[in-house]
This record gives sequence, structure tokens and C-alpha cells, in this order.
Amino acid sequence: MGSSPKLLSELRAKTIVDCDTLDASVAESLGPFQDCTSNQAIAYFELLNTRHEDLIRQSADAAKKVSSKHPGIKLEALAVEICMIKLGLLILPHLKGRMHIQVNPFDAYSTSRTVSAAQRIVDIFNHLSPNLNAKDRVCIKIPSTWEGLQACRTLERDHGISTLATTLFALEQAAVAAEAGCRYIAPYVNELAVHFEEGLVDPSPNHLVCVQSQLYFQKHGYARTATLPASLTTIAECMSLSGVKHITIAPPLLRALNETTSADVLAIDGNFSSLFENEECLRKVEATLPEQPLDLIDDEERFRMLFTRRDNGKQEIKQVKAINIFADMQVKLEEIVRPCLQ
Repeated sequence: MGSSPKLLSELRAKTIVDCDTLDASVAESLGPFQDCTSNQAIAYFELLNTRHEDLIRQSADAAKKVSSKHPGIKLEALAVEICMIKLGLLILPHLKGRMHIQVNPFDAYSTSRTVSAAQRIVDIFNHLSPNLNAKDRVCIKIPSTWEGLQACRTLERDHGISTLATTLFALEQAAVAAEAGCRYIAPYVNELAVHFEEGLVDPSPNHLVCVQSQLYFQKHGYARTATLPASLTTIAECMSLSGVKHITIAPPLLRALNETTSADVLAIDGNFSSLFENEECLRKVEATLPEQPLDLIDDEERFRMLFTRRDNGKQEIKQVKAINIFADMQVKLEEIVRPCLQ
């Protein structure tokens, strides 16, 4: 009798698994992966590794050389972007699909600055790797604020740049992202702070928003936009979302999934059941979906009020906290590159 399959293999049989990292060795050793996601927090902790000292210096030098072409961004922030792009270029050979780079969180409430940032990231990818068609291999992660979602629409419609709507906590955000033509949405299963505050547990995780969004897209014909859950904390959470279109998983959980079998799970606590295979769950979620598309992309006031009212404001608060954490990480990243710019 053969050995029980690893949970990572079982998950891959039903869902496209992406890696959430800027460590190329993860993509190489635990692949194949379709896409790779990243953000300012991932970049910060990756760049603390001394093996990237040369990459940081090279990025600072490159920022000084190209700064005249990009007058709308301060030098430190440009150097940070180049660091993230260079790390992404190390990972791209191990991917079938796209490398995801997140825009500067300080632009989260500016449509024009977000559009400019996305175009700049794509241009720099092409500059650093001339044989790369960045529009085919890069996706831009953009916070799901009203302004960010409008930027997604402009980028997808007018510039052919793929986008992912991140820091997403509610169906209203998912609906506008689909109307904008986003290639992905990233519902945060847990609020971002759980990864940084020891002992913190999200009292109201958003597993069902992942199911709700995917069913909403299917119901209303938004075939382009894929649900890609993020901010997971346990292998049980990962397996509970088996059947979602995509899922992005951090290295520690990827390794745990790759070391755990179904037999191990049965021996511990019975089973990891999938919400996407639970008929009662699917019926309940289906009953919550609007019969017609929400049609919010040109209705800022209605979108803002619906999002503010969602769960008595809890989901909006989670988004604000996430943007704040990413802004803090952006500041720390700029501190890392600043000595190389002087």
C-alpha cells in the first residue's frame, strides 16, 4: 500500500497554489507555482538577510540613475521598488505565471499615483530584464480602497496591466474589483496584524468571504477575476479553502503542508473539510448573494457606505489597519536603502 499523499499535493489537485514570498529558494524547492505574491512586509524581512546587501546597493545605484525618468517618487521609495523588482526577477524563472508586486501603501488613497506606480513598476521590470514582457509576467497588487479599485480599472482597461485587489475584506470590494476587470482579488482570511502581534487571533476570520466572492463571480459572469485567499495562519485554514481558484501561502505553511499527510490529520483531529465541498455552506452563502450584480464601480457614495456598514465597520477597520502595517513596513524599507543613497 502506498503512503498517504502530502496535503500540499492534495491541495494542488483542487486549487492553484501560489507562494507568498520574496525568497527564490522557496519557489525553487516547493514548486511548481503558478504565481508568487509579495508585499512590503515580506520585502522588509527578506532584505534583512545579509545575502541581499549587494542587491540593495545595486538597487540604490539604479534608483539614482533612473530617478530623472520618474520624478513623481522620492529616491528612497524608488530604491525600495527596485529592490522588490530585483527580488521578483530572481523568482520569475521558477514560476509559470506572474510575479506580484505591491504598490507603495502611501499611495493607497490616490488613483493617479497608484496608476503611475504600476506603470513605473512594469517599466522597471522591462528595463532590468529587456527580454521580459512584463505585462505578461507581472501583476500589480493594489489596496482595495475606492481609489485603488479605480486605479485597477484604469490599468486593466487602458494600459493592459494585470492587477490584484488586495487588503480585501468584503463582498463590496470584490464586486468592484470584478467590475474593474482585476485578474485577482485577495480576500484576507485573517486581519494582517495576526502575523505581527504574538498571540493575536482574529475573532472573526473571513473564510466565507472567499466562498462568497467566488460564487458571486460565477453567478454574475465575472470569469476573468479569480479569488486568491491570503493571510492564512494554519494548514487547516488552507485545506478549508481547497477548491478556491487560487490560494497564496507563506513558506512556513507551505513546508507544513508538504510534510503533513491526510493520515497525520486523521490521527490528530479527524479531518480538514473544505468549505467549497460543504453543500450546506454553499447553500447558505448562495442565499446571501444579490440576484443582480451590485454595480458599484461608478457609485462611490454607495460603495463607501456599504463597506462602512459591513459588519458594523469591522471590515473597514481591518483594511485601515492593514494599510497602516504596510505603511510602517514601507518606512522601514526606506530606512534600509537610505545609507546606500548617501
